[in-house]
Amino acid sequence: MRVVNPGSGQKYEVTPLELFFDLVFAFALSQLSQHLLTHLSWRGAAETAVMLPAIFAAWFSTSWSATMIPVDQSRTRWLVLVVMLLGLFMNAAVTKAFTTSGWAFVIPLLLIQSGRTVWTLVNSTNAVFREHYFRTLFWSIATTPLWIAGAAVGPEARVLWWALATGIDQIGRWLAHPVPGRRLRSEKVDFDADHMLERCRLFLLIALGETVFTTGTAIAAAPTTMMTLITGTFALAGTVALWALSFGRSHRLVIRHLEKTSDPIRASRHAVNALMVMVAGLITVAVANREVIAHPQGHTSFALCLLLSGGPILFLVAQGWYLWAVPNVRSQLHWVGGIALLVVGLAAMAAPPYVALILVGASVSTLAILAR
Repeated sequence: MRVVNPGSGQKYEVTPLELFFDLVFAFALSQLSQHLLTHLSWRGAAETAVMLPAIFAAWFSTSWSATMIPVDQSRTRWLVLVVMLLGLFMNAAVTKAFTTSGWAFVIPLLLIQSGRTVWTLVNSTNAVFREHYFRTLFWSIATTPLWIAGAAVGPEARVLWWALATGIDQIGRWLAHPVPGRRLRSEKVDFDADHMLERCRLFLLIALGETVFTTGTAIAAAPTTMMTLITGTFALAGTVALWALSFGRSHRLVIRHLEKTSDPIRASRHAVNALMVMVAGLITVAVANREVIAHPQGHTSFALCLLLSGGPILFLVAQGWYLWAVPNVRSQLHWVGGIALLVVGLAAMAAPPYVALILVGASVSTLAILAR
């Protein structure tokens, strides 16, 4: 084990290959948004919620391994490229994973999970990491039969098997894959948290970019009218506000904490956990924006209200939790803002969709201004 003082240890910048790798998962976010948009129902939401953690784990676990063993080493470059290839085919199967392409989704997923874990276990020189990845492999083996069973059964039962598998996988990740008598002790262990946090920030930008892309696609498909101008403007305003919440005061608080923390792994783990929920919120926002721009008039359904307000609420709650868990900042603005958005979303059911979008966009923008 290498023990370091806060702020010391080997550090290196994010490489072009890592950014190139992220493009495959930008495609994944687009696929997940399309799946939710096409299956705008409770079942469609459940299917999207099942796939997102599995896909996100493929991204962050590979990025974590590439942070431990830098990409300037050829063995790590090969790992990233192989996961990139497998991830491309896995993500291509997203929209049909619960119909005709169950195996096309699950085989690359399992190869990524097990292969990357074994690779990291073999190549890591840190005893703490090797022990952790041995436990990770145990958890991965435990859920593999559930993923396989889900691919083998029909579409109706598949969501149940995969929900169980992804639920267990997610619990393992949140708890750092404990086994009886063994758990991760990460205090004073050398880890380049600056690099991993930068990877998280860049992935968040990709998710924000997907929201902008979806909004732009909806504007391009809609008629050129004043209504499209209004809905497109407020859709973008809401996304800009979420960006400002991420890269304003909250960002500065996290950076200051990293400069003095003795547990960079804990800070990075919690960042990854919060990021997944924030990405889920952005996918929801993207779908809501597209729906309202395409259909601004008429009745605002309960489902649309959930999308409009639920996405920003997920984003705020995840960010507020991270600020509390890591730099120990209790941001009342995030929690009060989440409650306010819930009230606004429910009240918006009495208004047309474009009014609901305006109310939510204005609310999130106000929160971003107050958080400066």
